Amino acid sequence: MTTFGYFLACEEFGPRELLEQARMAEQAGFDSLWISDHYHPWNDAQGNSPFVWSVIGGLSQAVSLPVETAVTCPSLRTHPAIVAQAAATSAAMLEGRFRLGIGTGEALNEHIFGDVWPSASVRMEMLEEAVTIIRRLFTGEEVSHRGRHYTVENARLYTLPDEPVPIDVSGFGPAATALAGRIGDGYISMMPDEDLIAQFRKSGGKGKPVQGGLKVCWGPDRQEAVRTAWRLWPNMLLPGELGQVLPTPRHFEQACELVTQDMVANAMTCGDDADQHIAALRTFADAGFDTVYVTQIGPDQRGFFDFYRTEVLPQFAHA
Repeated sequence: MTTFGYFLACEEFGPRELLEQARMAEQAGFDSLWISDHYHPWNDAQGNSPFVWSVIGGLSQAVSLPVETAVTCPSLRTHPAIVAQAAATSAAMLEGRFRLGIGTGEALNEHIFGDVWPSASVRMEMLEEAVTIIRRLFTGEEVSHRGRHYTVENARLYTLPDEPVPIDVSGFGPAATALAGRIGDGYISMMPDEDLIAQFRKSGGKGKPVQGGLKVCWGPDRQEAVRTAWRLWPNMLLPGELGQVLPTPRHFEQACELVTQDMVANAMTCGDDADQHIAALRTFADAGFDTVYVTQIGPDQRGFFDFYRTEVLPQFAHA
């Protein structure tokens, strides 16, 4: 049976707003939380980007739901040894209700120290080495490592949860999906693509959880909801690898001049038609996703949570 979580967007909301949204999500009947990990928002209209690990500490005290980063990049901006410590502390605070979602990242967040942004194949190689380091540190033993991309010397985590933190790997194409199957405890995707899920299963992911996410814009005026989604999240409709290689919010704003309101209206679920929201979730459920995480775009969070509590989530209660 597919379960449903809420996706907290650090790019669009500050830390106190995110904590309040988490409380509303729990009250509305969502089963779990994702939270994004960014240094920059995608554009200035989104306007936020709090430090995710601080917010997770707040979530551990605000709600009883499981929490997962979607996703952290343990490569350039944050060394894998530091990600391991942050994840272990988060899991200890959440009493084991934490999963570490990771991916190869975007230049938008990872280039801030002036490092060269590697090619996709190199980023996947770095991710695999990072996972090796993180898992070794989760054992609580002293770790020294000298690899192609990372060096760790006499590192040991003293604050650990009772069990190692599960690591889920994001993949949007065949190569990354195969990597997720090989090294991940689960798979993360933003596309309801049955072929990618099949590849994940074939590559070593059999029996492991598959999680997906989508963004919607609930509102009583559909056209106004479309305008809100177009103003805040046009980057969702950029093609190919642009999302991984553009370096600043300004570059995303320039590229998003090509995205029209009609494109948003055709591609994203906007408005208050319950059947459309239900259909969007069913697309993921039918593709084989175990959990689907929903983000509400824009300021009307209370209206969204009331709508999903009464009109949408009950339709899946006995599915």
